[in-house]
This record gives sequence, C-alpha cells and structure tokens, in this order.
Amino acid sequence: MTPHPRLPHTQVPARPPWAVLFDMDGTLVDTERLWWEAVEQVAGRPLTEADEPEVLGRPVEHTADWLAAATGRPAAALAAGLHREFADRVRTGIVPRPGALDLLDALAAAGVPTALVTASPRAVADLVLDALGPDRFAVSVTADDTGRTKPAPDPYLAACRALGVDPAACVAVEDTETGVASAEAAGCAVLAVPSLAPIGGAPGRTVRDTLVGVTPRELSEMAAPELRVMSWNLWLGGSPVDDHRAKQVKAIMDAGADVVGLQETAGTSARELADALGWHHHTAGENLGIISRFPVTARLGDPDVGFYGAAGVRIALRPGREVEIWTAHLHYTPYGPYEFHFDGLGADELIAHEEVRLEQMRQALRRIGDPEVPVVLMGDFNCPSHLDWPAVRWPVTRAAEEAGFRDSYREAHPDPAAAPGHTWSPIHPVHEDGSGRPEPQDRIDYVLHRGLRVLDSRTWVTGDPVPWPEVAGNDWPSDHAAVVTVFAVEL
Repeated sequence: MTPHPRLPHTQVPARPPWAVLFDMDGTLVDTERLWWEAVEQVAGRPLTEADEPEVLGRPVEHTADWLAAATGRPAAALAAGLHREFADRVRTGIVPRPGALDLLDALAAAGVPTALVTASPRAVADLVLDALGPDRFAVSVTADDTGRTKPAPDPYLAACRALGVDPAACVAVEDTETGVASAEAAGCAVLAVPSLAPIGGAPGRTVRDTLVGVTPRELSEMAAPELRVMSWNLWLGGSPVDDHRAKQVKAIMDAGADVVGLQETAGTSARELADALGWHHHTAGENLGIISRFPVTARLGDPDVGFYGAAGVRIALRPGREVEIWTAHLHYTPYGPYEFHFDGLGADELIAHEEVRLEQMRQALRRIGDPEVPVVLMGDFNCPSHLDWPAVRWPVTRAAEEAGFRDSYREAHPDPAAAPGHTWSPIHPVHEDGSGRPEPQDRIDYVLHRGLRVLDSRTWVTGDPVPWPEVAGNDWPSDHAAVVTVFAVEL
C-alpha cells in the first residue's frame, strides 16, 4: 500500500499472535496414572477419592508435605522418593493421550506457537519432552521456573511472557481443577479434558472428553476473540470511480475487516459486497448497511430509516458471544470546519449549529439497548470531535461519550497533534469551489465502542488517490478515509 501523502496511513497490523499452552501430566501424556501409582508406592497404601485434592495437579513438594504431615516422615525424603518413583515410571510407561500428538502436529502446521506448562520438576518434564520431541514446544515452564506453581497463575503468565502473547489470546489445555484454576487466574481461556477427576463447566471454559478431533480453529475460537471493524463511507456507492465494486472488495480484504459499517451504499452496496465476499449483510433504507463475516442474529433499528440516521445488527462471534454493531450517517450541513475556517464562527455558534446532528445522535443512542452486550457505533458523523478541538466542545461526540461510548482511534492515539487521524478528505486537498483555498482536513468518521478493548485503530486508504476531479482511475473508491479498529472481545 502506498499511503496518501496528506494522511499518515500505515498498514493495519496482522492479528496479534495467539498460542496454545499445554499442561503435561494427564493432558499430553498419561502420567497422572503413573503419578498416582508413585504416590501410592511412597505412601505405602492405596489412595482414595478423598486424596485427589492433595495429589492431582499438585507439585511434588506439596504432596510430600501432605504425606509428611500424615505419616511423620521427613518431607525431603518423601519428595526424593516421589521424584524417583515417578521418574522410573515415566521412563518405562509414558503413553501420549489420545489425539495429543495429532493436535500438536496440526498446530505446528498452522504456525501456532505452543508451550508446555507443568507443575512437575524440570527433570521429569525433560524426560517427557525427550519422549514427545522437544522441538514440539517453543517454551517449557516447570515447577522449577517460577516462585509459585499451580494453582497460582505464575506458570501460565511466565509462558505467555516468554512467547510474547497476551494471555487473553491464548488457550490453556488442562486435565485437573488445579491446572484449570491456574490458567484461568492468568486470564487464559481453557479447554479442560479431565483425566481422573471430573471438571465442571464455567464461562470461558470448554470441557471435552478427549483431544481427538480438536482443531486449531476450534482452539482459536475459544480464546477471547478479536473483532476487526471498518467504518466506511462509500461515496455514492463508489460510482465516481471506475470498477468501484471490485476495488471496494479488495480494500475490505486488504484491511482484514470482519465487519464493515457502510454509509452511502446507494441502496445495493451492502448486499452486493456481501455476495462478493460470501458474508452476511443488513441494508436499511437507501444509505446504510452492515456486512459481516459473522452471522447476523438480529436486525435493529428502523429498516426504512431515511438517508440520515442509524441502523444496527447483532452478530454472533461464536455461541454465547454476541456484539451489537451500529452504523450511522449524520447530516452534512452546516459543516463546522467550513464555518470555522472559512466563516470565522466562534465556539458558541459552532456548537449551536450542531442541533440537527445532535438530535440524530441522540436518536441512535436511544435505540441502542442491552448494556450487557458489547456495542460498536461507527459512521460518518460529519462533525469533528471534542477530543480533537480543545477550544470547541463539539456536542455530538460528547453525547456519545456521556452515553458510555469511547473513541477507539483516540484510545489508540491519544495525542491529536501527533496522530490527527483525518478522514476528510484524501481526494480534496483544496476546496471544490475553485477558490484554491485549502480544504479543512478533519476527523469526521468514527469507530466508537462500549464494552470492548481496543488493540489497534488506524485510518485506512489504499493506493495514492489522485485529487478531485480526476478520480475515476483511483484505486481508493471513496472521498473519505476509512477507520479500522481491532478489538478484543472479552469473556
């Protein structure tokens, strides 16, 4: 992509890396049984269900202390005996869990980094790594590597730091309640595959009987998903630019968007773009549309909304994880930047002239419902932001802020001087009236949100647009820059 020289556009970054973090004993290899037998041997008695909390998923030192309290024998000697008995059994009896090696191979083929995170000591973990193949894991964390081990979050946090990934973008695969507690305390999503004791379900936790058939795609969907949202005024459906529909499709694909809130659709753009991309869509009135790679579960707002207003949908990122998406287009006159730069109006007059847009914004905010559902409100508001103009408290963006919405671009780029984020206009360096006056450049397109976490936000223009009126051959088929924001959707 060649950025337009008047706009500091950069390539929207690839999705942040995610990783799969594997417990060892009972998850990847059938060592829980071997550990159980080793504890029975050292304890000198059969273990029962009542002993499970002190044995399963616990480090050697914990179980040794427990046995010492029960028998009066020295904890150090018991720990040495447990190490010896377990290591002997691992050397001769290690068996991969069903589906474990296939899943590791699939993750490697997909380029997904993996880590081994175990409460076993390094000496035992290395025996297992040798048996499985040490090159299968980018990182291994053992009981020797952190001050606290499971159920504390330290081992999983250490693995995430070593991999350079956010725990919220990772899935931990565990077989015990102790390991699950550790991973969830670190902020990871969990796939629980119980070995000896059952594990209950919980938000952010998936419970399966086996790793057989588990795919990298399934694991990625278990992590806190990302949502890449694009707000784009298509400019009369794109008609001033040749081959505009193909160029629109390419721009959306290049941006990596999951959902696009559209304005100036000319009535058919949302459906036609969705058909070309194989996506879902919603069209409202002659001007507004939303397209989504995720299923649309509800259509919100007035389907017969006029040219200006707002329209919304709910999309399902996966079962139980929905996000509300709204696109808005507010009236274009009077236009505050013209009134300020060309007419010299002061702050009070500028604010007074925002009444029409302010009422349109209030109507949109009244339609947005369930406060428990994350919401994105995006669009061409045709007005600057109070976050960008310290001398003018622009009321439209303030009304959204007072309703709990945050400006994703300003979250990612807090300094307006360093990152102005102008979206009007990549093709208008001078005013259209022929006077030669510079066109006021400003940020009038937005991606606002409530209940999400911003990972990145950028303005987006492809190619090097030729200024108006020689625009037919432009690669970028709009007179606005788009805004692309990447969100993490928390559990």
